Amino acid sequence: MSREVSPPEFLIVGRVVAPWGRRGEVKVQVVSNFPDRFAAGQTLYVDGEPLRIEDSRYHRQHILLKFLGIDSIEEAEKLRKQDLMIPLSQVRELPPGEFYIFQLVGLDVVTADGRALGRIIDVMATGSNDVYVVAGECGEILIPAIEDVVLSIDLDRGRVLVEPIEGLLP
Repeated sequence: MSREVSPPEFLIVGRVVAPWGRRGEVKVQVVSNFPDRFAAGQTLYVDGEPLRIEDSRYHRQHILLKFLGIDSIEEAEKLRKQDLMIPLSQVRELPPGEFYIFQLVGLDVVTADGRALGRIIDVMATGSNDVYVVAGECGEILIPAIEDVVLSIDLDRGRVLVEPIEGLLP
């Protein structure tokens, strides 16, 4: 039942919310655990095109970035709602037991007693834990990514082993 899922060429690390000021800065929502990706001198990509960071600073829960060659509010406006990415080759290794979403999407989900539930199609972030959205013969099932439910994740075998709690399955 397992199928190959191609990893993306790029990984999203931020999203431009809006221009900031008149000199070409943009306000960015960060979706990376590695804030040094946004330091001056680093390169991010928009639609495969490189943008080198000239300057960066934090502002509340966002980061303000100034890219080389983006020097006006009009130029910055073109970046509004664009994803900021890095090449997959620059993805850092995570600690044991942690995974990137692109690694989980496409994995088969099987119960400890061998029942195939389907395949992970999405991962939702909630306040307390992630939730795996699994699509299978029974429709969509939401699996909480908690220790009591997710027994193991085996990327090599393309499978997640779960022990469903009462009321989880149809």
